Amino acid sequence: MISVVVVAIDGPSGSGKSSTSRAVAEHFGWAYLDTGAMYRAMAWAWLSSGIAIEDADAVVAMVRRTDLRVGTDPAAPTVSVDGTDVTAAIRAPRVSAEVSKVSSIQGVRDELIARQRAAIAAARDGIVVEGRDITTVVAPDAQVRILLVADPQARVARRAAELGGRATGAEVTDQVIRRDRDDSRVTAFTEAAEGVTVIDSTYDDLPTVVGRVVGLVEQTLAEEH
Repeated sequence: MISVVVVAIDGPSGSGKSSTSRAVAEHFGWAYLDTGAMYRAMAWAWLSSGIAIEDADAVVAMVRRTDLRVGTDPAAPTVSVDGTDVTAAIRAPRVSAEVSKVSSIQGVRDELIARQRAAIAAARDGIVVEGRDITTVVAPDAQVRILLVADPQARVARRAAELGGRATGAEVTDQVIRRDRDDSRVTAFTEAAEGVTVIDSTYDDLPTVVGRVVGLVEQTLAEEH
């Protein structure tokens, strides 16, 4: 019998992994962890620090001493840095443009991966974790592992709608395409690892994608009992 269920969802920007993950977590009454928000929070902290990005050791030291708190309620996920609520601030175009500089530092990834694993271990019944390297690095033993993909045009359109005019077309494309290219240098999220189920959301609406994931989770739970 499964005690704590871990659902790991990876995917590129604009694939719908955040909306899908939150909806699946709400459906089952489980926790939700947005690992991308953790990297964004550290990018926000770095932008305020005055530390040169070339000084990787200093950036890693900053991350290690930062009090980062990520709420796991899927209905209202929150992020705070040293007591400051940055839930909205980390979605600003400037953070989106710079986050890959911080997330590409291996020491930063090592620190945040350790925190992500601690959050998973603290889950009570189940947790849906989404990001770039959850199925392969953070939680390779998750009962359900999914790579959520969509074609670039659909992903850019979704991110533009999500931002609601807070970024130009060029900025949105940069956030989606360039970030994926940068992040793919440090984590493999463009192709599914063995045992990972690929779900293409290009032509499906959110309820359809959520239904497919929920069905996969229910099937897995039934097989485990």
